[in-house]
Amino acid sequence: MQSKISEYQVSNVIDEFELQALSVSSSLLEDAVRIVLVVCLASLAAALLSRLMRRIEQKMTSKRSDPDPLRRVATACRAGLIFGRIVIWSVAGVTLLSIMGVSIAPLLTAAGVAGIAAGFAAQSLVKDYFSGFIILLEGQLRVDDIVEIGGHIGVVEEITLRSIRLRDYDGNVIFVPCGNITNVVNMTMEYSRSVIDVGIAYREKTDEALGIMHSVASQMAKDRAFADRIIDEPEVIGVEALGDSAVILRLRLKVTPGAQWEVRREFFRRIKQAFDETGINIPFPHLTLYPGLPKDGPAPPLNIRLRQTEAAVKNA
Repeated sequence: MQSKISEYQVSNVIDEFELQALSVSSSLLEDAVRIVLVVCLASLAAALLSRLMRRIEQKMTSKRSDPDPLRRVATACRAGLIFGRIVIWSVAGVTLLSIMGVSIAPLLTAAGVAGIAAGFAAQSLVKDYFSGFIILLEGQLRVDDIVEIGGHIGVVEEITLRSIRLRDYDGNVIFVPCGNITNVVNMTMEYSRSVIDVGIAYREKTDEALGIMHSVASQMAKDRAFADRIIDEPEVIGVEALGDSAVILRLRLKVTPGAQWEVRREFFRRIKQAFDETGINIPFPHLTLYPGLPKDGPAPPLNIRLRQTEAAVKNA
């Protein structure tokens, strides 16, 4: 009788162990399925978000041809994609922790405390991210813009919440933390202006020189090579300054974003040819001597004769 009871107890214990093992294995299998499902859903959501942002960008740029709005839309869509991916994978990470049996409430509390401590320890990093968010929100600059930030001038290649990557004229790559940006000089926002200063001799007539400058600028605006870059009539400012050896004349052109330097170089080439043809002198620094006559009297040139001694001539 006792042997039968013991055999019965042993069989019950074995059945309980089997049931526990089955329940554990089934629980692990369910957790594994849930984890795979969460990862698949997060990946699918990220892919759908990427596709959605591409469609939004294509729809918003299909009706526009100006490069400025196109760059603005591209930058905004890229920033929205990055922010959306961060949100998706953050939610997925919290869900995975809950599936694995990790209590989220104390974890969130600990993360909050750790975040406060990290915030005090890395204030510059938090400042960088906050400043980057404000820059993207306000649209102060976009990819392919030519800007001046922190004394550096270059083309914007990439914008993140942490930093901005520039490439200067020499090809050097410059990383500027967003927290260090106090002001942004955007040289290609909506349109640009090419401000051109030309010096002429004091003996020349300023009105004639200004007329030639306006004529050259008007011809450039009608030229096929520059008609799409100059978007408004040339604006003759007039006499800008009276220099030590030249009268500075100024002209200003409204051009497409980023075309101010190319237009400026071509104008200098053409105005040099025009002044050479009309005999207008573009002076170089020189010094004029006069004998110091009264204010109301003329100032004739001072003739200087150089004498050479006989010894100097023989030695020569």
